[in-house]
Amino acid sequence: MTAADVLLLALGAVTVGSGALVVATRHLVRAGLYLVVCLGAVAGMYLVLTAELVAWVQVLIYVGAVVVLLLFAVMLTRAPIGASDDLDRPGWPAALIGGGTGLGLAALLVDAYRWSAVELPAAGTADRIGDQIFRSWVLPFEVLSVLLLAALVGAIILSRPDIGRSPADRAGRPGFRAGEGGRSR
Repeated sequence: MTAADVLLLALGAVTVGSGALVVATRHLVRAGLYLVVCLGAVAGMYLVLTAELVAWVQVLIYVGAVVVLLLFAVMLTRAPIGASDDLDRPGWPAALIGGGTGLGLAALLVDAYRWSAVELPAAGTADRIGDQIFRSWVLPFEVLSVLLLAALVGAIILSRPDIGRSPADRAGRPGFRAGEGGRSR
């Protein structure tokens, strides 16, 4: 077992552990921070596998943008930051489904490769990767940008209680409650 194997196992343990904490914690902000650790460990695994470009894209896109967007959405929508009692549901169905899925994927992996060595293709350069992205994968990138824009607009609309109210509600008519997303009773 080489040092790279030990490092991959350690980073894999950190990834699985922090991923389990993401779904197990009752604090939404802590779940976001555990997600940062999980995605950072995945980037570390990419570095060990000498995929530096993919590792830095992982850090910039997922850790930098998606997690920051998640935390801003939590702050903009005024979601509860502390422990939420309404999230207290029995965990055995999720554990059963997750364990079954994990065992099924492990069996599929063992059946597919049967512990044989896999020949790796030639290492890609940034020039070849950029050529592939901007020739073959332009449409998925554009769809993703529209999706992220729609999520940002949705977060802004949810954070502003005055959007969607009638002029009478804006004037302070009795019976209006700001926590109802701009709708009157």
